Amino acid sequence: MAEADYIPRLKTHYDDSIRAQLTEQFSYANPMQVPKLDKVVLNMGIGEATTDTKKVKAAYADMELIAGQKPVVTRARNSIATFKVREDMPLGVKVTLRKANMYEFIDRLVTIALPRVRDFRGLNPKSFDGNGNYAMGLKEHIVFPEIDYDKVDTIWGMDIIVCTTATSDVEARELLRAFNFPFSDKN
Repeated sequence: MAEADYIPRLKTHYDDSIRAQLTEQFSYANPMQVPKLDKVVLNMGIGEATTDTKKVKAAYADMELIAGQKPVVTRARNSIATFKVREDMPLGVKVTLRKANMYEFIDRLVTIALPRVRDFRGLNPKSFDGNGNYAMGLKEHIVFPEIDYDKVDTIWGMDIIVCTTATSDVEARELLRAFNFPFSDKN
């Protein structure tokens, strides 16, 4: 199958059932009003990068495995003497996922990575920003199956921001819930 012909499982699920479910629930008049996933931004900050630049290379390699595409190295804009940070010093890596890569990542996150998190009690349903975007953090990047636990020397946390086209947090929460995001029941 050619790369252009490949449609991720979650994209098909969205087109087949989630769109109809959200249209019925929020009674949208226009099919373009139905919220959808826009992008997923992954960010991994490496605090020890000030003393050892090899850590950034390791984080870059791990992020590339997790995301399935090349990340960008984030650099310091200003010098901060207290933190021993110089201007233009590498501090972390980030990547923005869209289209097929985004759906594949969300599929792996929900079905494989989150169930592997220790003492997982569900995602915080209040971590929306008011505009339909959801932010979450993982304490360990090793919950992803692409990372070989034996080869990892340092465990980093990572931020995951899911951006949607929803206009409100309620619509975004229902969209992500339809994608099987395991929100905790406590409000």
